[in-house]
Amino acid sequence: MRNGEAGRGVPTPNFSNFVVYVDESGDHSLESIDAQYPVFVLAFCVFQKAYYGQAIVPALESFKFRHFGHDVVVLHETDIRKERGQFRFASRAHKQAFLDELTDIIAEKHFILIGCVIDKVRLRDRSQNPYHLALGFCLETLYELMQEKGQDELTTHVVVECRGKREDADLELEFLRVCAGENKFERPLPFEVVFADKKTNSSGLQLADLVARPIGLSIVRPDQANRAFDVLRHKFFCSGGRAHAGAGFEGWGLKIHPALESERPR
Repeated sequence: MRNGEAGRGVPTPNFSNFVVYVDESGDHSLESIDAQYPVFVLAFCVFQKAYYGQAIVPALESFKFRHFGHDVVVLHETDIRKERGQFRFASRAHKQAFLDELTDIIAEKHFILIGCVIDKVRLRDRSQNPYHLALGFCLETLYELMQEKGQDELTTHVVVECRGKREDADLELEFLRVCAGENKFERPLPFEVVFADKKTNSSGLQLADLVARPIGLSIVRPDQANRAFDVLRHKFFCSGGRAHAGAGFEGWGLKIHPALESERPR
């Protein structure tokens, strides 16, 4: 069989073995900054496709069936935290049991996390767009991860949630700019952006939504108990590979901008 062909001459797609789901926490405005949460967070959840289909999706679907009786519900961190809509729990004990089970799923399932926190108060150049800054870092780090996995010459899809016509157009333009070669590698990056409707019941997008705020809280309130982040610190892309998971991820899988002294220079 010739390269690029399968079956009866059907082209074989040059897709990587990974898929990425993206969500954010906080807003990227520099005009009005929430003193209680003065950061913008972008989170990339990277899944091996076969594992995603065989383990991630069934785990979340089963979770929904147990708690809601159906799988149509979309897990949104803000709605869960504020107990809106279908997340009006019968008691504190019920909510805690729900959160414990959801946290256990995130802890047990395998995915790689790439994140960026933009400290909007400390950002000196006020002309910079926090979303664009975070996106550039995350795409560069994603490329490093794909190099490590030997997938850097194949196309990896990056799925983001629609935010509005103008916002989506701006994001797509910035995504294409970075991937065209305006990055620290000064070379094209093999990524394609996919926009998903906000109502899309995607397990990957829901997990990205659930992890973004705990990352931000770990920076805004570092002394506050943060069980979710304690779980996530073992998911970050880090120096030294998986053997060092949970340590050495600052400045690698997690970038804080402007940089803290403890960060790895990039």
